[in-house]
Amino acid sequence: MTAPFISKPMLVEEQWLDFNGHLNMAFYNVLFDRGVDQVGDILGFGPAYRERTGNTTFSAEFHLCYLRELHLGDQVTASFQLLDYDAKSFHFYQELTHVDGWTAATGEGVGLHIDQSGPKVAPMPEDILAKFAALSEQHRSLPRPSRVGRVMGIRHK
Repeated sequence: MTAPFISKPMLVEEQWLDFNGHLNMAFYNVLFDRGVDQVGDILGFGPAYRERTGNTTFSAEFHLCYLRELHLGDQVTASFQLLDYDAKSFHFYQELTHVDGWTAATGEGVGLHIDQSGPKVAPMPEDILAKFAALSEQHRSLPRPSRVGRVMGIRHK
């Protein structure tokens, strides 16, 4: 896996546009989520894992910053940088990057490992934790993104 992980290219679809002609805010989340799905497949969290174990992952929190508009047909990739993890959760940072090299949005999230029989937060199996450990080792040398931990509010002068 690359450090940070970079998704396969994804296209902005026509049905995702709002009345202003650019990508509706909800679909930035879709693009980020599709990027995380690609990481989940590598870590072993795909649909087969859910069917086999009854476990999956849920998003607990996600902070998105819109930096630049996306339009119909724009092609982007989603990055994924693991910032921290424990037996039940993981903290990560993402960027949506246009094929021309500029950043359209950033996201920071916390994911939870879920036993769907509750549903309840549950420890990940050892093989998945080993994959997180390997990913953490790869991402440890990456600089901590400056946009991590941003506080939301109105800036008064």
